[in-house]
Amino acid sequence: MSQSIGEMMLKEYFKRIGFHSSYEKLDLATLSLLHKRHVMSIPFENLSIHCGEKITMDLEVIFNKVVRCSRGGWCLENNYLFGWVLKEMGYNTTTLSSRVFNSLLNDFSAWDSHLINKVVIDGKAYIADVSFGVSNQLWEPLELVSAKGQCQAPGVFRLTEKGDVWMLEKTCRKPEVVNSEFAKSSLISWAETKLIYCFTLQPREADYFFNACHQLQTNPASLFTNKSICSLQTPTGFRALLGWTYSDVTYKPEHGVDVIDMRHISDDEIEQILSEKFNIQLKNKLQPVNNKTFYTL
Repeated sequence: MSQSIGEMMLKEYFKRIGFHSSYEKLDLATLSLLHKRHVMSIPFENLSIHCGEKITMDLEVIFNKVVRCSRGGWCLENNYLFGWVLKEMGYNTTTLSSRVFNSLLNDFSAWDSHLINKVVIDGKAYIADVSFGVSNQLWEPLELVSAKGQCQAPGVFRLTEKGDVWMLEKTCRKPEVVNSEFAKSSLISWAETKLIYCFTLQPREADYFFNACHQLQTNPASLFTNKSICSLQTPTGFRALLGWTYSDVTYKPEHGVDVIDMRHISDDEIEQILSEKFNIQLKNKLQPVNNKTFYTL
């Protein structure tokens, strides 16, 4: 019996993330494993912007880029792709939009720029987000219940409901900086708790994000035009390349710290770092950017 195009694409995706388990049972364990394998295999990155490439909401283009060309992507690519995978498998999945918290403004952004997925399993709802990056990245879905601390390797996440708005926050560990040169780096957050984003349960379609996709990669005030970002979760923490700063972060919950090892890299090292640490080979030359827009590990 011939396989459908969807089935063949699923197999390509599973190979890309190293998922070798059965997916006949659409349960939380399978969803959690998929979620974790995705964030450990596919980087959160916006490098296309700084290589002169356009980012699109076209699923076929995203699939070719992320799965077949071993690239990463930002939320509008990764979470859109992940939502498609879950639907193709048969999960009860809904696309949602969210507004990211801006610590400089001490408020959430005025417009929805972040795509996430809600998944319902056996009557319980979960938030799946495989593309926020760095220390705010969920390793597994969060149960959609209010005020419950949900412990994961990056820290304790908590969803809180206020009216029809849900907010996601994280309780952090203390950063322990290996290189004293970076002890006062603006890339390090010393906050004990961090608001990450807020959202409603209003379903969204892909076209809802078209304007956000355009603005994020063209607006001179956008974080993504001001910083070249690439991060990938690892079994012990995560690694990140922000402009010319490379960081290896190791989670040590038993000691209540996150150990941060940072160093500057040269233009000549960029290609090697991307290949060895993120398994990324770019077609076009990257022009790193690290302007003074607020962003922390």
